[in-house]
Amino acid sequence: MSIKISSLAKKLGLKTPDLKKQIKDLGFEIPKNATEIEDDLADLILSEFENPKEEEKITEEVSENQSEASIYEEIYEKTLEKEIIKSQRKLTAGKERKISDESVTKEEEELIDLPKEALKIPSIISVKEFSEKTGVSAAKIIGELMRNGILASINQEIDFETASIIAEEFNISIKRIRDEASLEDMMEGNLENLLKEDDKSDLQERPPIVVVMGHVDHGKTQLLDYIRNTKVIAQESGGITQHIGAYAVEVQGKKITFIDTPGHEAFTAMRARGAKITDIAILVVAADEGVKEQTIEALNHAKEAKVPIIVAINKIDKERANIDKVKAQLAEQGLQPEDWGGQTICEPISALTGDGVNKLLEDILVVAELENLKANPNRPAVATVIEAHLDPSLGPTATIIVNTGTLKIMDNVVIGGTHGRLKVMKDSRGKKLNKIGPAQCAQIAGIDETPYSGDILQVVPDEKTARRQAQQIKDLIGLKNRKTTGMGIDEIIARINEGKMKTLKIILKADTKGSLEAIKQALSKVKNEQVAIQSIHSGVGQITESDVLMAAASKAIIIGFHAEANHNVKKLAERENVEILRYEIIYQIVDELKKLLTGLIEPEIVEITLGKLDIKGVFLTKKKEMIIGGKVTEGKIEKKSKFKLLRKGEEVGRGEIQELKLVDKAVNEVEKDKECGLKVNTSNPIQIGDILEVMGFEKRFKSL
Repeated sequence: MSIKISSLAKKLGLKTPDLKKQIKDLGFEIPKNATEIEDDLADLILSEFENPKEEEKITEEVSENQSEASIYEEIYEKTLEKEIIKSQRKLTAGKERKISDESVTKEEEELIDLPKEALKIPSIISVKEFSEKTGVSAAKIIGELMRNGILASINQEIDFETASIIAEEFNISIKRIRDEASLEDMMEGNLENLLKEDDKSDLQERPPIVVVMGHVDHGKTQLLDYIRNTKVIAQESGGITQHIGAYAVEVQGKKITFIDTPGHEAFTAMRARGAKITDIAILVVAADEGVKEQTIEALNHAKEAKVPIIVAINKIDKERANIDKVKAQLAEQGLQPEDWGGQTICEPISALTGDGVNKLLEDILVVAELENLKANPNRPAVATVIEAHLDPSLGPTATIIVNTGTLKIMDNVVIGGTHGRLKVMKDSRGKKLNKIGPAQCAQIAGIDETPYSGDILQVVPDEKTARRQAQQIKDLIGLKNRKTTGMGIDEIIARINEGKMKTLKIILKADTKGSLEAIKQALSKVKNEQVAIQSIHSGVGQITESDVLMAAASKAIIIGFHAEANHNVKKLAERENVEILRYEIIYQIVDELKKLLTGLIEPEIVEITLGKLDIKGVFLTKKKEMIIGGKVTEGKIEKKSKFKLLRKGEEVGRGEIQELKLVDKAVNEVEKDKECGLKVNTSNPIQIGDILEVMGFEKRFKSL
């Protein structure tokens, strides 16, 4: 049904052109030559042009003998009744059956075709999209927004909180879509936050993601090559092997995804950017050489990442192989082998002949089952970049592993500060893929710029959203990187306090083994019940880029005793915001760390006086609520602050300031020598001449 615009204009006492302008102001585009509009829109306009003197009529109905408070209450109730009637009329506008202004019966409500189940709504949605999802006309939605003090056009976006208020007005249940990554989590690579919102009922078993680590020349690459060449998934075989940083194999009908990156530095680089994507670490140790410096370093990286470790004792075919010696060395580093009564799987293998490799793969499946690895394949994908480069023919490309959801060809994606539409997706054999699910890997192309290792990929609805979010992430990264590069103790304390850390993690480097042991012993005496120093890695020699990456990943600081850092290491530390503190005397290290720990100690919460207010008037008293006036005589008073009520110098009660007004303006605080009005919550009656002592709370740190 429709109504002539001229008839509606006449009814409202407006000229037709003026009414058309009002309609456009509401966000509706109508043709210049339109002569009619829909009934729903007409009803909405009528509801907004009701008699402006309605409130005066209500006031006239109130008895002159009533008190001011009861008059206000009755006016409020009558106005509320009118608003309810108006809202009900809007709810049923445009229905064939006429519903009176006075009430809406249960039978009449059933005529309104509203969704019965909770609708999934994104964090941001336009009025038009909200209308399409709910089945409620845009006119009614805009009307409800106006009634809640929000002026919005049909194309304007509203947040989820606003949408939920409007949905409640129409008895519609909505639920936030939790598939969308927050920009901060994407920037920080916080996969834990990105993945935790999935409903448990949606989760399905997924393959484990495995990284292989160890000392140089102990056989990492040889092991990966053997597995790739003998266990590659059948459908991927037949092509030319391409190094894409990750690949999948099949064992006993189950898949395992291996990250194929050189050394543990790449693994740590991803962790330094926040990406915690691996489920299991394989630590390769040569049976003829045993545990080496890089073995310990890789072990510490894996421990810090909190991933299960399986040890592959490689090169058992060598004459000088000594498996028991390797196990003893591992036990010294805290990895007690299973056959020695510990919990660490130690599998003797030969990556050259293949001996023990099948058993190693079976061990991975056993550990994966214990880890209960699951993901939701039925949602837009979240993935992590393993490596990226500029391809001469494809342009910017990236190797990614899907963490959750399903990634499809032609998906619009955001990756860190760049975006694009996936036009190419290939496996490790160069075969084109249409989609991949959780823990699967692929090389992708179609993005605007080359991303970084550890960047998070998120599928978004359209190109416009992708472009906007990529720019927002760039802006966030710019803000994050706009910081000083000073190495001062004060800056370290501030950063630790902001991070709410209870443990100070350090990496120790010294010129000799004797110095290293002396420093460890001295630091073991610096103790406190609430704070601890944890040495996550130590070694003899210069400070390296690997040390910096580990510190960045673990939020640790580096302490060097007669240990230098070259120019490249310093530049990396500056970029990653890692503190390198170098000392010549051991006791200076202890003193400086004590200062750092002071910033970590649990603060003592101390009650302080913010200000005082002299009560000059008491205007309205209700149960537990009062409206008062007064003058600030000391300090300042703040909204939502607690207060003590003082009478003749003695405390007679306590309460909280609910609202503050300076003249007619609502404010958050009032300073000394200014008069103000307050709405307070207290169970103790306030009298003229009382003093409000407004309280605040301050954190104070103790020294060790």
